[in-house]
Amino acid sequence: MSAKKKYVLVGTGGRAEFFYSAIATDFKETSELLAFCDMNEIRMEYANKLLTDKYNYPAVRTYKSDQFDTMIETEKPDVVIVTSVDRTHHTYIIRAMELGCDVITEKPMTIDEKKCQDILDTVERTGKNVRVTFNYRYAPHHTKARELIASGVIGKVTSVHFEWLLNTQHGADYFRRWHRDKRNSGGLLVHKSTHHFDLVNFWIGSQPESVFAYGDLLFYGRENAEQRGITSFYDRATGNPNAEGDPFALPLDSNPHLKAMYLDAEPADGYRRDQSVFGDGISIEDTMGVLVRYKNNAILTYSLNAYLPWEGYRIAFNGTKGRIEMTIIEQSYVNSGGSKAEEGALKAKTITVFPMFGEPYEAEVEEGEGGHGGGDPVLLNDLFGTPVEDPFNRAANHIDGARSILTGIAANRSIRTGQQVQIADLVRFH
Repeated sequence: MSAKKKYVLVGTGGRAEFFYSAIATDFKETSELLAFCDMNEIRMEYANKLLTDKYNYPAVRTYKSDQFDTMIETEKPDVVIVTSVDRTHHTYIIRAMELGCDVITEKPMTIDEKKCQDILDTVERTGKNVRVTFNYRYAPHHTKARELIASGVIGKVTSVHFEWLLNTQHGADYFRRWHRDKRNSGGLLVHKSTHHFDLVNFWIGSQPESVFAYGDLLFYGRENAEQRGITSFYDRATGNPNAEGDPFALPLDSNPHLKAMYLDAEPADGYRRDQSVFGDGISIEDTMGVLVRYKNNAILTYSLNAYLPWEGYRIAFNGTKGRIEMTIIEQSYVNSGGSKAEEGALKAKTITVFPMFGEPYEAEVEEGEGGHGGGDPVLLNDLFGTPVEDPFNRAANHIDGARSILTGIAANRSIRTGQQVQIADLVRFH
């Protein structure tokens, strides 16, 4: 049997457990976790407690964020897993490659065109590999959409209409956390929509060429709340009487996991996970519309709203021989507030094919188990297990990671300038 592949993980917040729990359980025969790296020692200690108590895996060594190079030199990992704050992804991705490691990074790969170019240049210079964890590619219904389109059942795709709804539980959560500052996340058009723009690239087999967008903060934030007649405000939910009865409040002391991961860890870095969604200092949009032209001349109209009554999305693919409609209703969730299997779990799905001169019919889709519509377990096996030959080429590399974020990065520039943005003006691919 071949030697286990060795991993270290940077950033032990809400997304990290998805990866280290997989290594500690289903993939412990092929993979080995060596160390955690984070600026917050308390949070790393809690991650180790989960490793030992919840997953029966030995505690790993911990390194502060300024000891990253030391960790790589000491542990000699094959792969660095990056699940830190989005604005720091490029720092760890680039340095890991320079020190001889491959990288698995949570989406988005990074948040702006300069950082993206730096990653592309480093891959070219070092020859190392970067994997971006687009779990939505692996969901059976998304794979089915790619299969249907590739089969030619609706001919050449000419346009896509894609409406994504984040509800008042999941959508609001981005406005409580570090994501609310665009300097950290690139806004939802980068942090969240990277999934969606990647799916369109994946489905239609093309890449974005030009982008125009509008976006604004029209629901969250103090000014919007005041205009709706709200008069009682608070800076954070935990322990604040003004937050009692507010459906948007998230008191950290009411959830043991959130308390241990965030509230108890505050002395180390001062990060507050439970900020008011109707506070000041929010610089991301909650209402967005994007128009994209692809290199194959297809047109995308895309909508994202973060305060709606249900969670899910509607997609229509129009082609020269017909139309495919897909409606997905997802289980809403709060990051780290419950089981990982609840993240993006399906409540209902339909895929309907409308041939141009035939009767419409429902496409059969296999049932997937686990988070993100059944995509999570398949992705994890692809990363840590024994991957099988994949006719759909779902594994995403740094080029896929770049093409997905560049739509959102271009949209952000378009919102700022009021102008159409050419993707070719943002980065240079090797």
